[in-house]
Amino acid sequence: MKPVRVFVPKDSAAKSVGADDVARAISQEARARKVELEIVRTGSRGAMWLEPLVEVEVDGIRVAYGPMSAEVVPSLFDSQFYFGANHPLFLGLSDEIDWIKRQDRFTFARVGIVDPLSTDDYEVHGGMIGLRRALGLNSLEIVEEIVASGLRGRGGAGFPAGIKWRTVAQAASSKKYICCNADEGDSGTFADRMLMEGDPFTLIEGMTIAAVAVGADEGIIFIRSEYRAAIAAMQDAIDLARKKKWLGASILGSDFSFDIRIRVGAGSYICGEETAMLESIEGKRGVVRSKPPLPANEGLFGKPTLINNVLTLATVPRILELGADSYASRGVGRSLGTQVFQLSGNVARGGIVETSFGILLGDLVNDYGAGTLSARPVKAVQVGGPLGAYFPKSLFNVSMDYESLLAAGGMLGHGGVVIFDETVNMTGQAKFAMEFCAEESCGKCTPCRVGAVRGAETLHKISQGIEVSMNRGLLLDLLDVMADGSLCAMGGLTPLAVRSAMLHFAEDFESEGGD
Repeated sequence: MKPVRVFVPKDSAAKSVGADDVARAISQEARARKVELEIVRTGSRGAMWLEPLVEVEVDGIRVAYGPMSAEVVPSLFDSQFYFGANHPLFLGLSDEIDWIKRQDRFTFARVGIVDPLSTDDYEVHGGMIGLRRALGLNSLEIVEEIVASGLRGRGGAGFPAGIKWRTVAQAASSKKYICCNADEGDSGTFADRMLMEGDPFTLIEGMTIAAVAVGADEGIIFIRSEYRAAIAAMQDAIDLARKKKWLGASILGSDFSFDIRIRVGAGSYICGEETAMLESIEGKRGVVRSKPPLPANEGLFGKPTLINNVLTLATVPRILELGADSYASRGVGRSLGTQVFQLSGNVARGGIVETSFGILLGDLVNDYGAGTLSARPVKAVQVGGPLGAYFPKSLFNVSMDYESLLAAGGMLGHGGVVIFDETVNMTGQAKFAMEFCAEESCGKCTPCRVGAVRGAETLHKISQGIEVSMNRGLLLDLLDVMADGSLCAMGGLTPLAVRSAMLHFAEDFESEGGD
């Protein structure tokens, strides 16, 4: 008789609230009671308020318990949870948990399900089907499949991925690179980390398909230094992939060769910008390059380079597996497919919500997020990272897609959604945006380097009630200069956060105490 399989996440967020202690306690209790269990460490299902989430497989179906703690484990065994029995922390069938059931997991289909470093598990759950199909197609056919899917870059810019692939594929060069930007630095974002820790082979497969499409033989994953667990998971996965001939020479028995290495960032937020990342990989200071030339034509070491975000590349295998129409049938307008939204801040139910484009902001905040953790009314929601716009409750009916958010004065960015209750003062948040820009600016252009410092100083004066009307006018002029004159999005988008705070929460810019 096979031992009962118990699943405990080893995702960094789950570990931070005791997942390792829970796994250890289950193992010890099983030995003491002579119960045969196999503990499988997975990624996280993304329901962070239920972590650590423990699942047990009963007749091939998973049953969930959570949020678990090591102290509660003995009572789990008392109730014989390994048979799927009832318990105060019993949540029912994992896939029937409403928060999970209503999502449309396309990119995150395997995260929280598979053992991240089991090649067998990966293939059982559909892994390598996309790459095998790609190896039977020519470059143009793969590129046009991505174009037809409508996949857009998930790093923030939302540029059509297939168009970028086509440009690199058409570039004449004996050497080309695939660069995955995993320098996930936006506050309130964690999807890249979760995918690398929970389903690393998906990223490897996606990069390899991209390499086949554009004719590259070398790939680099640029991972932020703070993501130690993700770095380890990706390196282990790369080593295993080489052994399986998923990487290296003659991939899957074909005549195609491609390999991947990891480059760890040096702690600079600006390296989330693609050209600054290239500078860092080349061993230089992370400073934004002027364009043109575009990286697709002259990128890493002057060679044509395809640069995509983790989620962009990780979506590719299932598009090749299921076909472009399976992805393009989701979403609204020109925002096709799914988006991995990340709920955080003062939120009752934070975590990953993957759903088709078009869900309303209010549904994300009040339905999936269940409002604020403090139980106070929501005052503001920032969408798109620390440079994204702040939305008031009156705009909760905005559709969460690229075009609708742009029309509403915002941006999607990497899909971060940070929630604030009524106690937040928006002058302080605006000042934080300026201080963040000043701290993280590469310093190459004056509007960003100097403008952010002067902006923070002006906001401090406003918060102190010093010549408020004059300083508000001065600040608005400064925002125009930064938006129009900055070399990249660091200085160019900081005004978005500040201007939206001033527009929607004007009362906070007319009184003291916002510092």
